[in-house]
Amino acid sequence: MYWLQKSVAIVMGSVLVAIGVNLFLVPHRLMDGGMIGIGLLATYYMQWPPGMIMIVVSIPVYVIVFFYDRRLFFHSFHGMLISAFFIDVLSDLRDFNSWSTATSSVTGGLLIGMGVGLMLAFETNTGGTDLVAQFLARRFRLPVALLILVIDGLIVACSLHTIGLVRTAFSLLTIVTVAATTHMFSGIGRPHPPYTIVGPLHTLRTERLPKTTARICTRKTNRKNQGRGSKVFGENK
Repeated sequence: MYWLQKSVAIVMGSVLVAIGVNLFLVPHRLMDGGMIGIGLLATYYMQWPPGMIMIVVSIPVYVIVFFYDRRLFFHSFHGMLISAFFIDVLSDLRDFNSWSTATSSVTGGLLIGMGVGLMLAFETNTGGTDLVAQFLARRFRLPVALLILVIDGLIVACSLHTIGLVRTAFSLLTIVTVAATTHMFSGIGRPHPPYTIVGPLHTLRTERLPKTTARICTRKTNRKNQGRGSKVFGENK
């Protein structure tokens, strides 16, 4: 059942990422971070398909992760392939954008964040820097969305000279939206504790019992404590 859920999450997440990239970012020449951003730069200036660039650039990262975390490698490799596939297949969506740059930057970020977060919730990702962020998050117990934001911000900042100040500003808005949405969606499917223990365990147990049973348990506890106290008093004598 888990593998079925994971497969559905990978396909849905990949489609969301592909729609966000092709329908909202590419028409305005906006940037995203990570390997998607590198793929977009290749699209803008060399007309290369971004999905193919994502796969090529991600290969060295996957080789390194293969030797350090085999489980993460096998759980995430297919996520990268499927997301890259849909990004290239849905490239025809670029002709249907009729929204402003500001609207497209936020909406594209929302869709990409939903897709990436959905995949991270099932221990997969789009590859490249997302894989690095997930690897570091597991190693050092850091928020994966925060690591993605930092890495994406560095990549977008490096593209300032290429896309200009205005597009860079909107691209930064995109990656902030991606990070926030990723953080929200990456927790899907994880069980939350039913309650938080804030006091002694025996107190919590008596509170959950019926009143009559709780009274009996309290009396027994008091008798035991009195017995222990009398023993100690006798030993002191």
